[in-house]
Amino acid sequence: MNALGQLMLMRLRMLLRQPEVLFWTFLFPLVTSVMLGLAFRNDTLGPVRVAVAEGPGAQALVEKLKDVPELSAGIESEAAARRRLARGQLALVLLPGETPEALVDPSQQDGRTARLLVARALAAAPPDADASLKSTPVSEPGNRYIDFLIPGLLGLSLMSNSLWVVAGSLVSMRGGRLLKRLSATPMRRSHFFLSFMLARSVFALVEVLFFCAFARWLFGVPMFGSYATLTLVGLVGSLCFAALGVLVSIRARSEESMGGLVNLVSMPMMFLSGVFFASDNFPSWLQPVIALLPLTAVNDSLRAVMLDGAGLLSLATPMAVLAAWTVLPLVLALRLFRWT
Repeated sequence: MNALGQLMLMRLRMLLRQPEVLFWTFLFPLVTSVMLGLAFRNDTLGPVRVAVAEGPGAQALVEKLKDVPELSAGIESEAAARRRLARGQLALVLLPGETPEALVDPSQQDGRTARLLVARALAAAPPDADASLKSTPVSEPGNRYIDFLIPGLLGLSLMSNSLWVVAGSLVSMRGGRLLKRLSATPMRRSHFFLSFMLARSVFALVEVLFFCAFARWLFGVPMFGSYATLTLVGLVGSLCFAALGVLVSIRARSEESMGGLVNLVSMPMMFLSGVFFASDNFPSWLQPVIALLPLTAVNDSLRAVMLDGAGLLSLATPMAVLAAWTVLPLVLALRLFRWT
């Protein structure tokens, strides 16, 4: 074999020995296809989901809508229905009254279909019933897709930065033989790991505040809850993902293998945990697993504070999930860590 062939063969062997190359070439397309296939699977189209706001005449409207098999209608409070409309869980909210009013998010594809189906249901009502329908696009802050998206992007940023920064720093120190030198000191491993986690949390504080200011200034994203509660959620989330980053660094022996492991940890959560679309799109059998993911807990908590005005006490369950994902990886890292 000539020199060019030998060089090409050498380069191919080097590529195959890099985990990140194998991840992006084979595993990433596979994971992406499976996740998006589950979220937007080509099942038989179900009924379009519509909510009728509580009030006089609500039950009568529901009875009319039930005559259209393509609609699934129920009665909810107006505030809850508006929130579900903003999160893409409803296609339309119908406000009862002398002239029923349909609230539709213009950014949702099912909105126009739902409005036409509701109008058809009301038009098919008895002649003495009011068949008119007023349509109102909903785009005020708190009920837009961008309001749903921003907390998810903040959670994704906290996860990605914590994993890459903490794991990358530890792997780099191992590659530079700095960890071997530190083994000669009386420093505790727990203090060593906590220093990385706490330093990352300080940076996360700036990250949360900057993200909120940017979203408020550019998109007018509201804040119905407390900035202190939101900041605390961000700090707890960054500690959790930093602990995962510490555990990843234990397994990774090089920066190349570290990249593959970080992607393996973060990519499924990026799709499953409701960053870009509601996690309700996934099958019901997968929902218990999704609820236990740390990014799901962070995203749900951030949205609850920003859009629903939730207090810290109402976030007990997601905070417990984050606490478990912080303690367990840290305990495993302390048991498995070696200075050399």
